[in-house]
Amino acid sequence: MIKLKSAFFSLLLLLLAVIEFGQATVVSTSSIDFVKRQGQQAPETVRGVNIGGFLVLEPWIRPSIFREWNHIPNNAPVDEWSFCAVLGKEECSRRLHQHWAEWVQESDIQTLSSMHINTLRIPIGYWALAPNGNEPYVQGQIPYLQQVLQWAKKYAMRVILDLHGVPGSQNGFDNSGRRGDIKWSKNPTDIPRTLDALGVLAEIANEYPLNVVAIQAVNEPANWGIPKSTIALFYQLAYRRVKSVAPQAALVFHDAFLPDAEWESIVPQNLTDSLLDTHIYHVFSQEQLQLSAEGHISQACDSGIKIRQSNQRVRTICGEFSLATTDCARWLNGFQRGARWDGSFQTVRPVVPGVTCHGEEDLRYWSREKREAARRFAMAQIQSYEKGSGWIFWNFKAENAASWDFIRLTREGIIPSPPFGNTFNICPP
Repeated sequence: MIKLKSAFFSLLLLLLAVIEFGQATVVSTSSIDFVKRQGQQAPETVRGVNIGGFLVLEPWIRPSIFREWNHIPNNAPVDEWSFCAVLGKEECSRRLHQHWAEWVQESDIQTLSSMHINTLRIPIGYWALAPNGNEPYVQGQIPYLQQVLQWAKKYAMRVILDLHGVPGSQNGFDNSGRRGDIKWSKNPTDIPRTLDALGVLAEIANEYPLNVVAIQAVNEPANWGIPKSTIALFYQLAYRRVKSVAPQAALVFHDAFLPDAEWESIVPQNLTDSLLDTHIYHVFSQEQLQLSAEGHISQACDSGIKIRQSNQRVRTICGEFSLATTDCARWLNGFQRGARWDGSFQTVRPVVPGVTCHGEEDLRYWSREKREAARRFAMAQIQSYEKGSGWIFWNFKAENAASWDFIRLTREGIIPSPPFGNTFNICPP
């Protein structure tokens, strides 16, 4: 019975897609040369940062918000859904309004501009845009988003509005709003609600047509929990919904952790004015954690080869990466979870005998050799991702995670300024 329902829903999506594409073609009228087709003059390279931990809570980015539950083993909040469920809407709203007002300041945007950042990717959850009163989430995010958009406009920065969480969760990660099972698209209302949220983002894009240059359909949909066919059909529907409201905005599609070749039937043949987004981290598997400093650099250079090949077919960006070579940032793997690096998460012993997480995310403990290795790793990644259409670092800042904090790393000289990959010579041309 479940398989029949799944098949019926896939057919329904296909029918909707056919109906959508049978209608009049939407003509792109991008006001900023964010996406260029073959044969045209190349657009400016994307050099950006994510404004993460702002409108979608992630415990590891700002752990002070979750610290009071650190030693409570049962019923502790682990994401934004449970944060509001535990506190209740009134108290959750009070705390989140305080957080939204504090976490991003004009001085941050001004600093990023001075560091030659030209693009901000701003994650936001569906609950801020198409809320359901029966869910524990609270609203009020839009004025804070608009404030950041005003600052972006003031400092001539481009913005990608990123739908980071959708109903039911597209990946089961806490950064989708709800940690646990992957349920997105299982409920017949999930896709329509997601499209409604994208419609609201498109309306916001129309308010800032020279700055909001793109909308990301959904962040990191998990191919192991959602059929590729469903993701592909949703992307077509998302394209149509956004373009019907904001034709000047480009569409960004995450690769769903699948190889580039998997998307040849989607981008760019059936969709134009779009970008493919891939996320590259070096800390979420035993094999990567066991790499030497030079091994991480070599792997980063290899990524550049793949991105250049993908970019020949459709503009490709690395929309998330960091300088982390361990998963030691506190709660990176989830609230109250440890790290693979020191054997406190998923493993019973450290990845390398004798290692600990002490000082791994505190620049005060970084040796001269570690700083130089991190600098070379930064240059290798930036150089590689600029073989495509650019990069967006995760994150603009973090409370206690130095390898994920662009502003701090740049101030310390670990990320070079200006961060122009075409001036680096770490990887082969």
